[in-house]
Amino acid sequence: MNEIASRCIDIIAKSKSIPADTITLASTFDELNVDSLDKINISFEVEEAFNVEIPDDALGTIKTVGDMVNGVAKLRAATATS
Repeated sequence: MNEIASRCIDIIAKSKSIPADTITLASTFDELNVDSLDKINISFEVEEAFNVEIPDDALGTIKTVGDMVNGVAKLRAATATS
């Protein structure tokens, strides 16, 4: 598992008070009982951890932990090239 994935999983685990080893990239936010407010709070932490800005309209499209990890990777790549 890469650094982005492990850090995202740690942030989600801490936010929901669940063991990180129970979260996979395939875990959906519904399975993890992440509601819309949780998702916003998690996104703020992820933005701070990776120094990226997640567009508000992108939050609605993030359904799994893997979606979040892929989104952060794309944002970091875009930031690195600009």
